Amino acid sequence: MNLIGNIIWLVFGGFVVFLQYMISGFVLCLTIIGIPFGIQCFKIGFLTLLPFGREVREIPGNTGCLSTIFNIIWIVIGGIWIALTHLFFGILLAITIIGLPFAKQHFKLMSLSFTPFGKEIH
Repeated sequence: MNLIGNIIWLVFGGFVVFLQYMISGFVLCLTIIGIPFGIQCFKIGFLTLLPFGREVREIPGNTGCLSTIFNIIWIVIGGIWIALTHLFFGILLAITIIGLPFAKQHFKLMSLSFTPFGKEIH
């Protein structure tokens, strides 16, 4: 079922969102200051490419204050808008029974895109 879900996800917009995250990541990596944020864009982008069968987990142990500071900067600069977009599409897809698995993936992406530092994908 994960394969079918990923194929449907890719056909109906997942690949376009993946490309947007990749382009954003490359642009952010052009500056030294933007490299940590670009890496997070790549992480979110690869999850966006094939979200079914994968999960987001907190990194075990203490991630330190640097990841907290980076998460605050991420939220202020644009993470809140990315998370709200995933929330909107998740609610929109949750209206129908067929859209529930895709809504679940948007909610997973929402949690990662709101605070990506200190999280890993399995």
